[in-house]
Amino acid sequence: MLEDFVCDMLKEQGIEFIVSLPCDRTKDLCALMEAGFHYVNINREEDGAGVCAGLALAKRRFVLQMQSSGLGNSLNAMMSLTELYKMPLPVIASWRGYYKEKIPAQIPFNSKIPRILDALEIKYTIISEPDELVKLKDVIEDAYENSRIHVALISPKVWEGESCKCPVRIVPDRKREIHIEYTREIHEPVMKRADAIGVAAELLKNELTVSNIGVPSKELYAANDRPENFYMLGSYTQATPIGLGLAVGQDRDVIVLDGDGSLLGTAIMPAVAAENPKNLTIVALDNGAFGSTGSQQTHAWTGCDLELMAIGAGIKDTFKANSEEDLKEALLKRTNGPKFIHVILKPGNTDAPNIKTGPEEIKKRFQDSFL
Repeated sequence: MLEDFVCDMLKEQGIEFIVSLPCDRTKDLCALMEAGFHYVNINREEDGAGVCAGLALAKRRFVLQMQSSGLGNSLNAMMSLTELYKMPLPVIASWRGYYKEKIPAQIPFNSKIPRILDALEIKYTIISEPDELVKLKDVIEDAYENSRIHVALISPKVWEGESCKCPVRIVPDRKREIHIEYTREIHEPVMKRADAIGVAAELLKNELTVSNIGVPSKELYAANDRPENFYMLGSYTQATPIGLGLAVGQDRDVIVLDGDGSLLGTAIMPAVAAENPKNLTIVALDNGAFGSTGSQQTHAWTGCDLELMAIGAGIKDTFKANSEEDLKEALLKRTNGPKFIHVILKPGNTDAPNIKTGPEEIKKRFQDSFL
């Protein structure tokens, strides 16, 4: 069967991870992928770009699998992360909106995808017939050999008439009891984000650290520049997805310095809980503001509680830090991760200098520090 052929080809190419948000046109392929690979189930396609970036930093082999409409959600992350740092990203996209499409909403974006990819100079290969599936090999090899994005647009026509004997999924019982006793106090903040980053920076040893875009990365650079720091220069919301990919891709401890705005904008937390990496710590630097853009208030200031959000996503080890002492205690406490530390902060930025290291050098020295 064609789906078996594709999975066998992926294995021949050394693919270990499938990062996926499914499409109904490739549900049989997704079922085989789930059974045959480490299958990372995401909720937003752009988070897949971040998870794959983390896996790329760990030099693992992966593909991102999605419906082509998900490219619309992913393009900024692909360009400001994958393209910026020159990372490989092979994408298997079920191409909707042009062949026997019955859903009108699929047509306006998907019918224009080749022109959009051309405008962004993203490499792509169209696969219109079953015998063209062999081109997937070239897509994967090109992405890894040239450290770039390469999208395979697979027509639904390819799967017509196919009858796949997919493995029977073993589905756990849905029934469960949920007990939450949650009482926390958020004090008036005494630290700013730079203070919290300084506390974390002093404690860093061999941990791999991913820092959020904008001023947080500059503040970590000023506090303790080290090869083990991966400074994000773009890609809003992608700090924790990168950390997740990095944590599942290798064994070193990973610390993500994320922000409240970023975490409120991503759908990665349930995926973190599902993957359950023991070596991942997420430090949520919550100043209730979009700090790098003028300290506009976020919903975390008086509404959403990020620690409770993490608990609701399924993360069991969570902490609230209102002071430097709280933060030190939480960072030093060894848990059976993943760990989520919610740090309450005052708004405000420092005059930290710009990062002098370019994106490709950031990537190279980061990888050299642990590979």
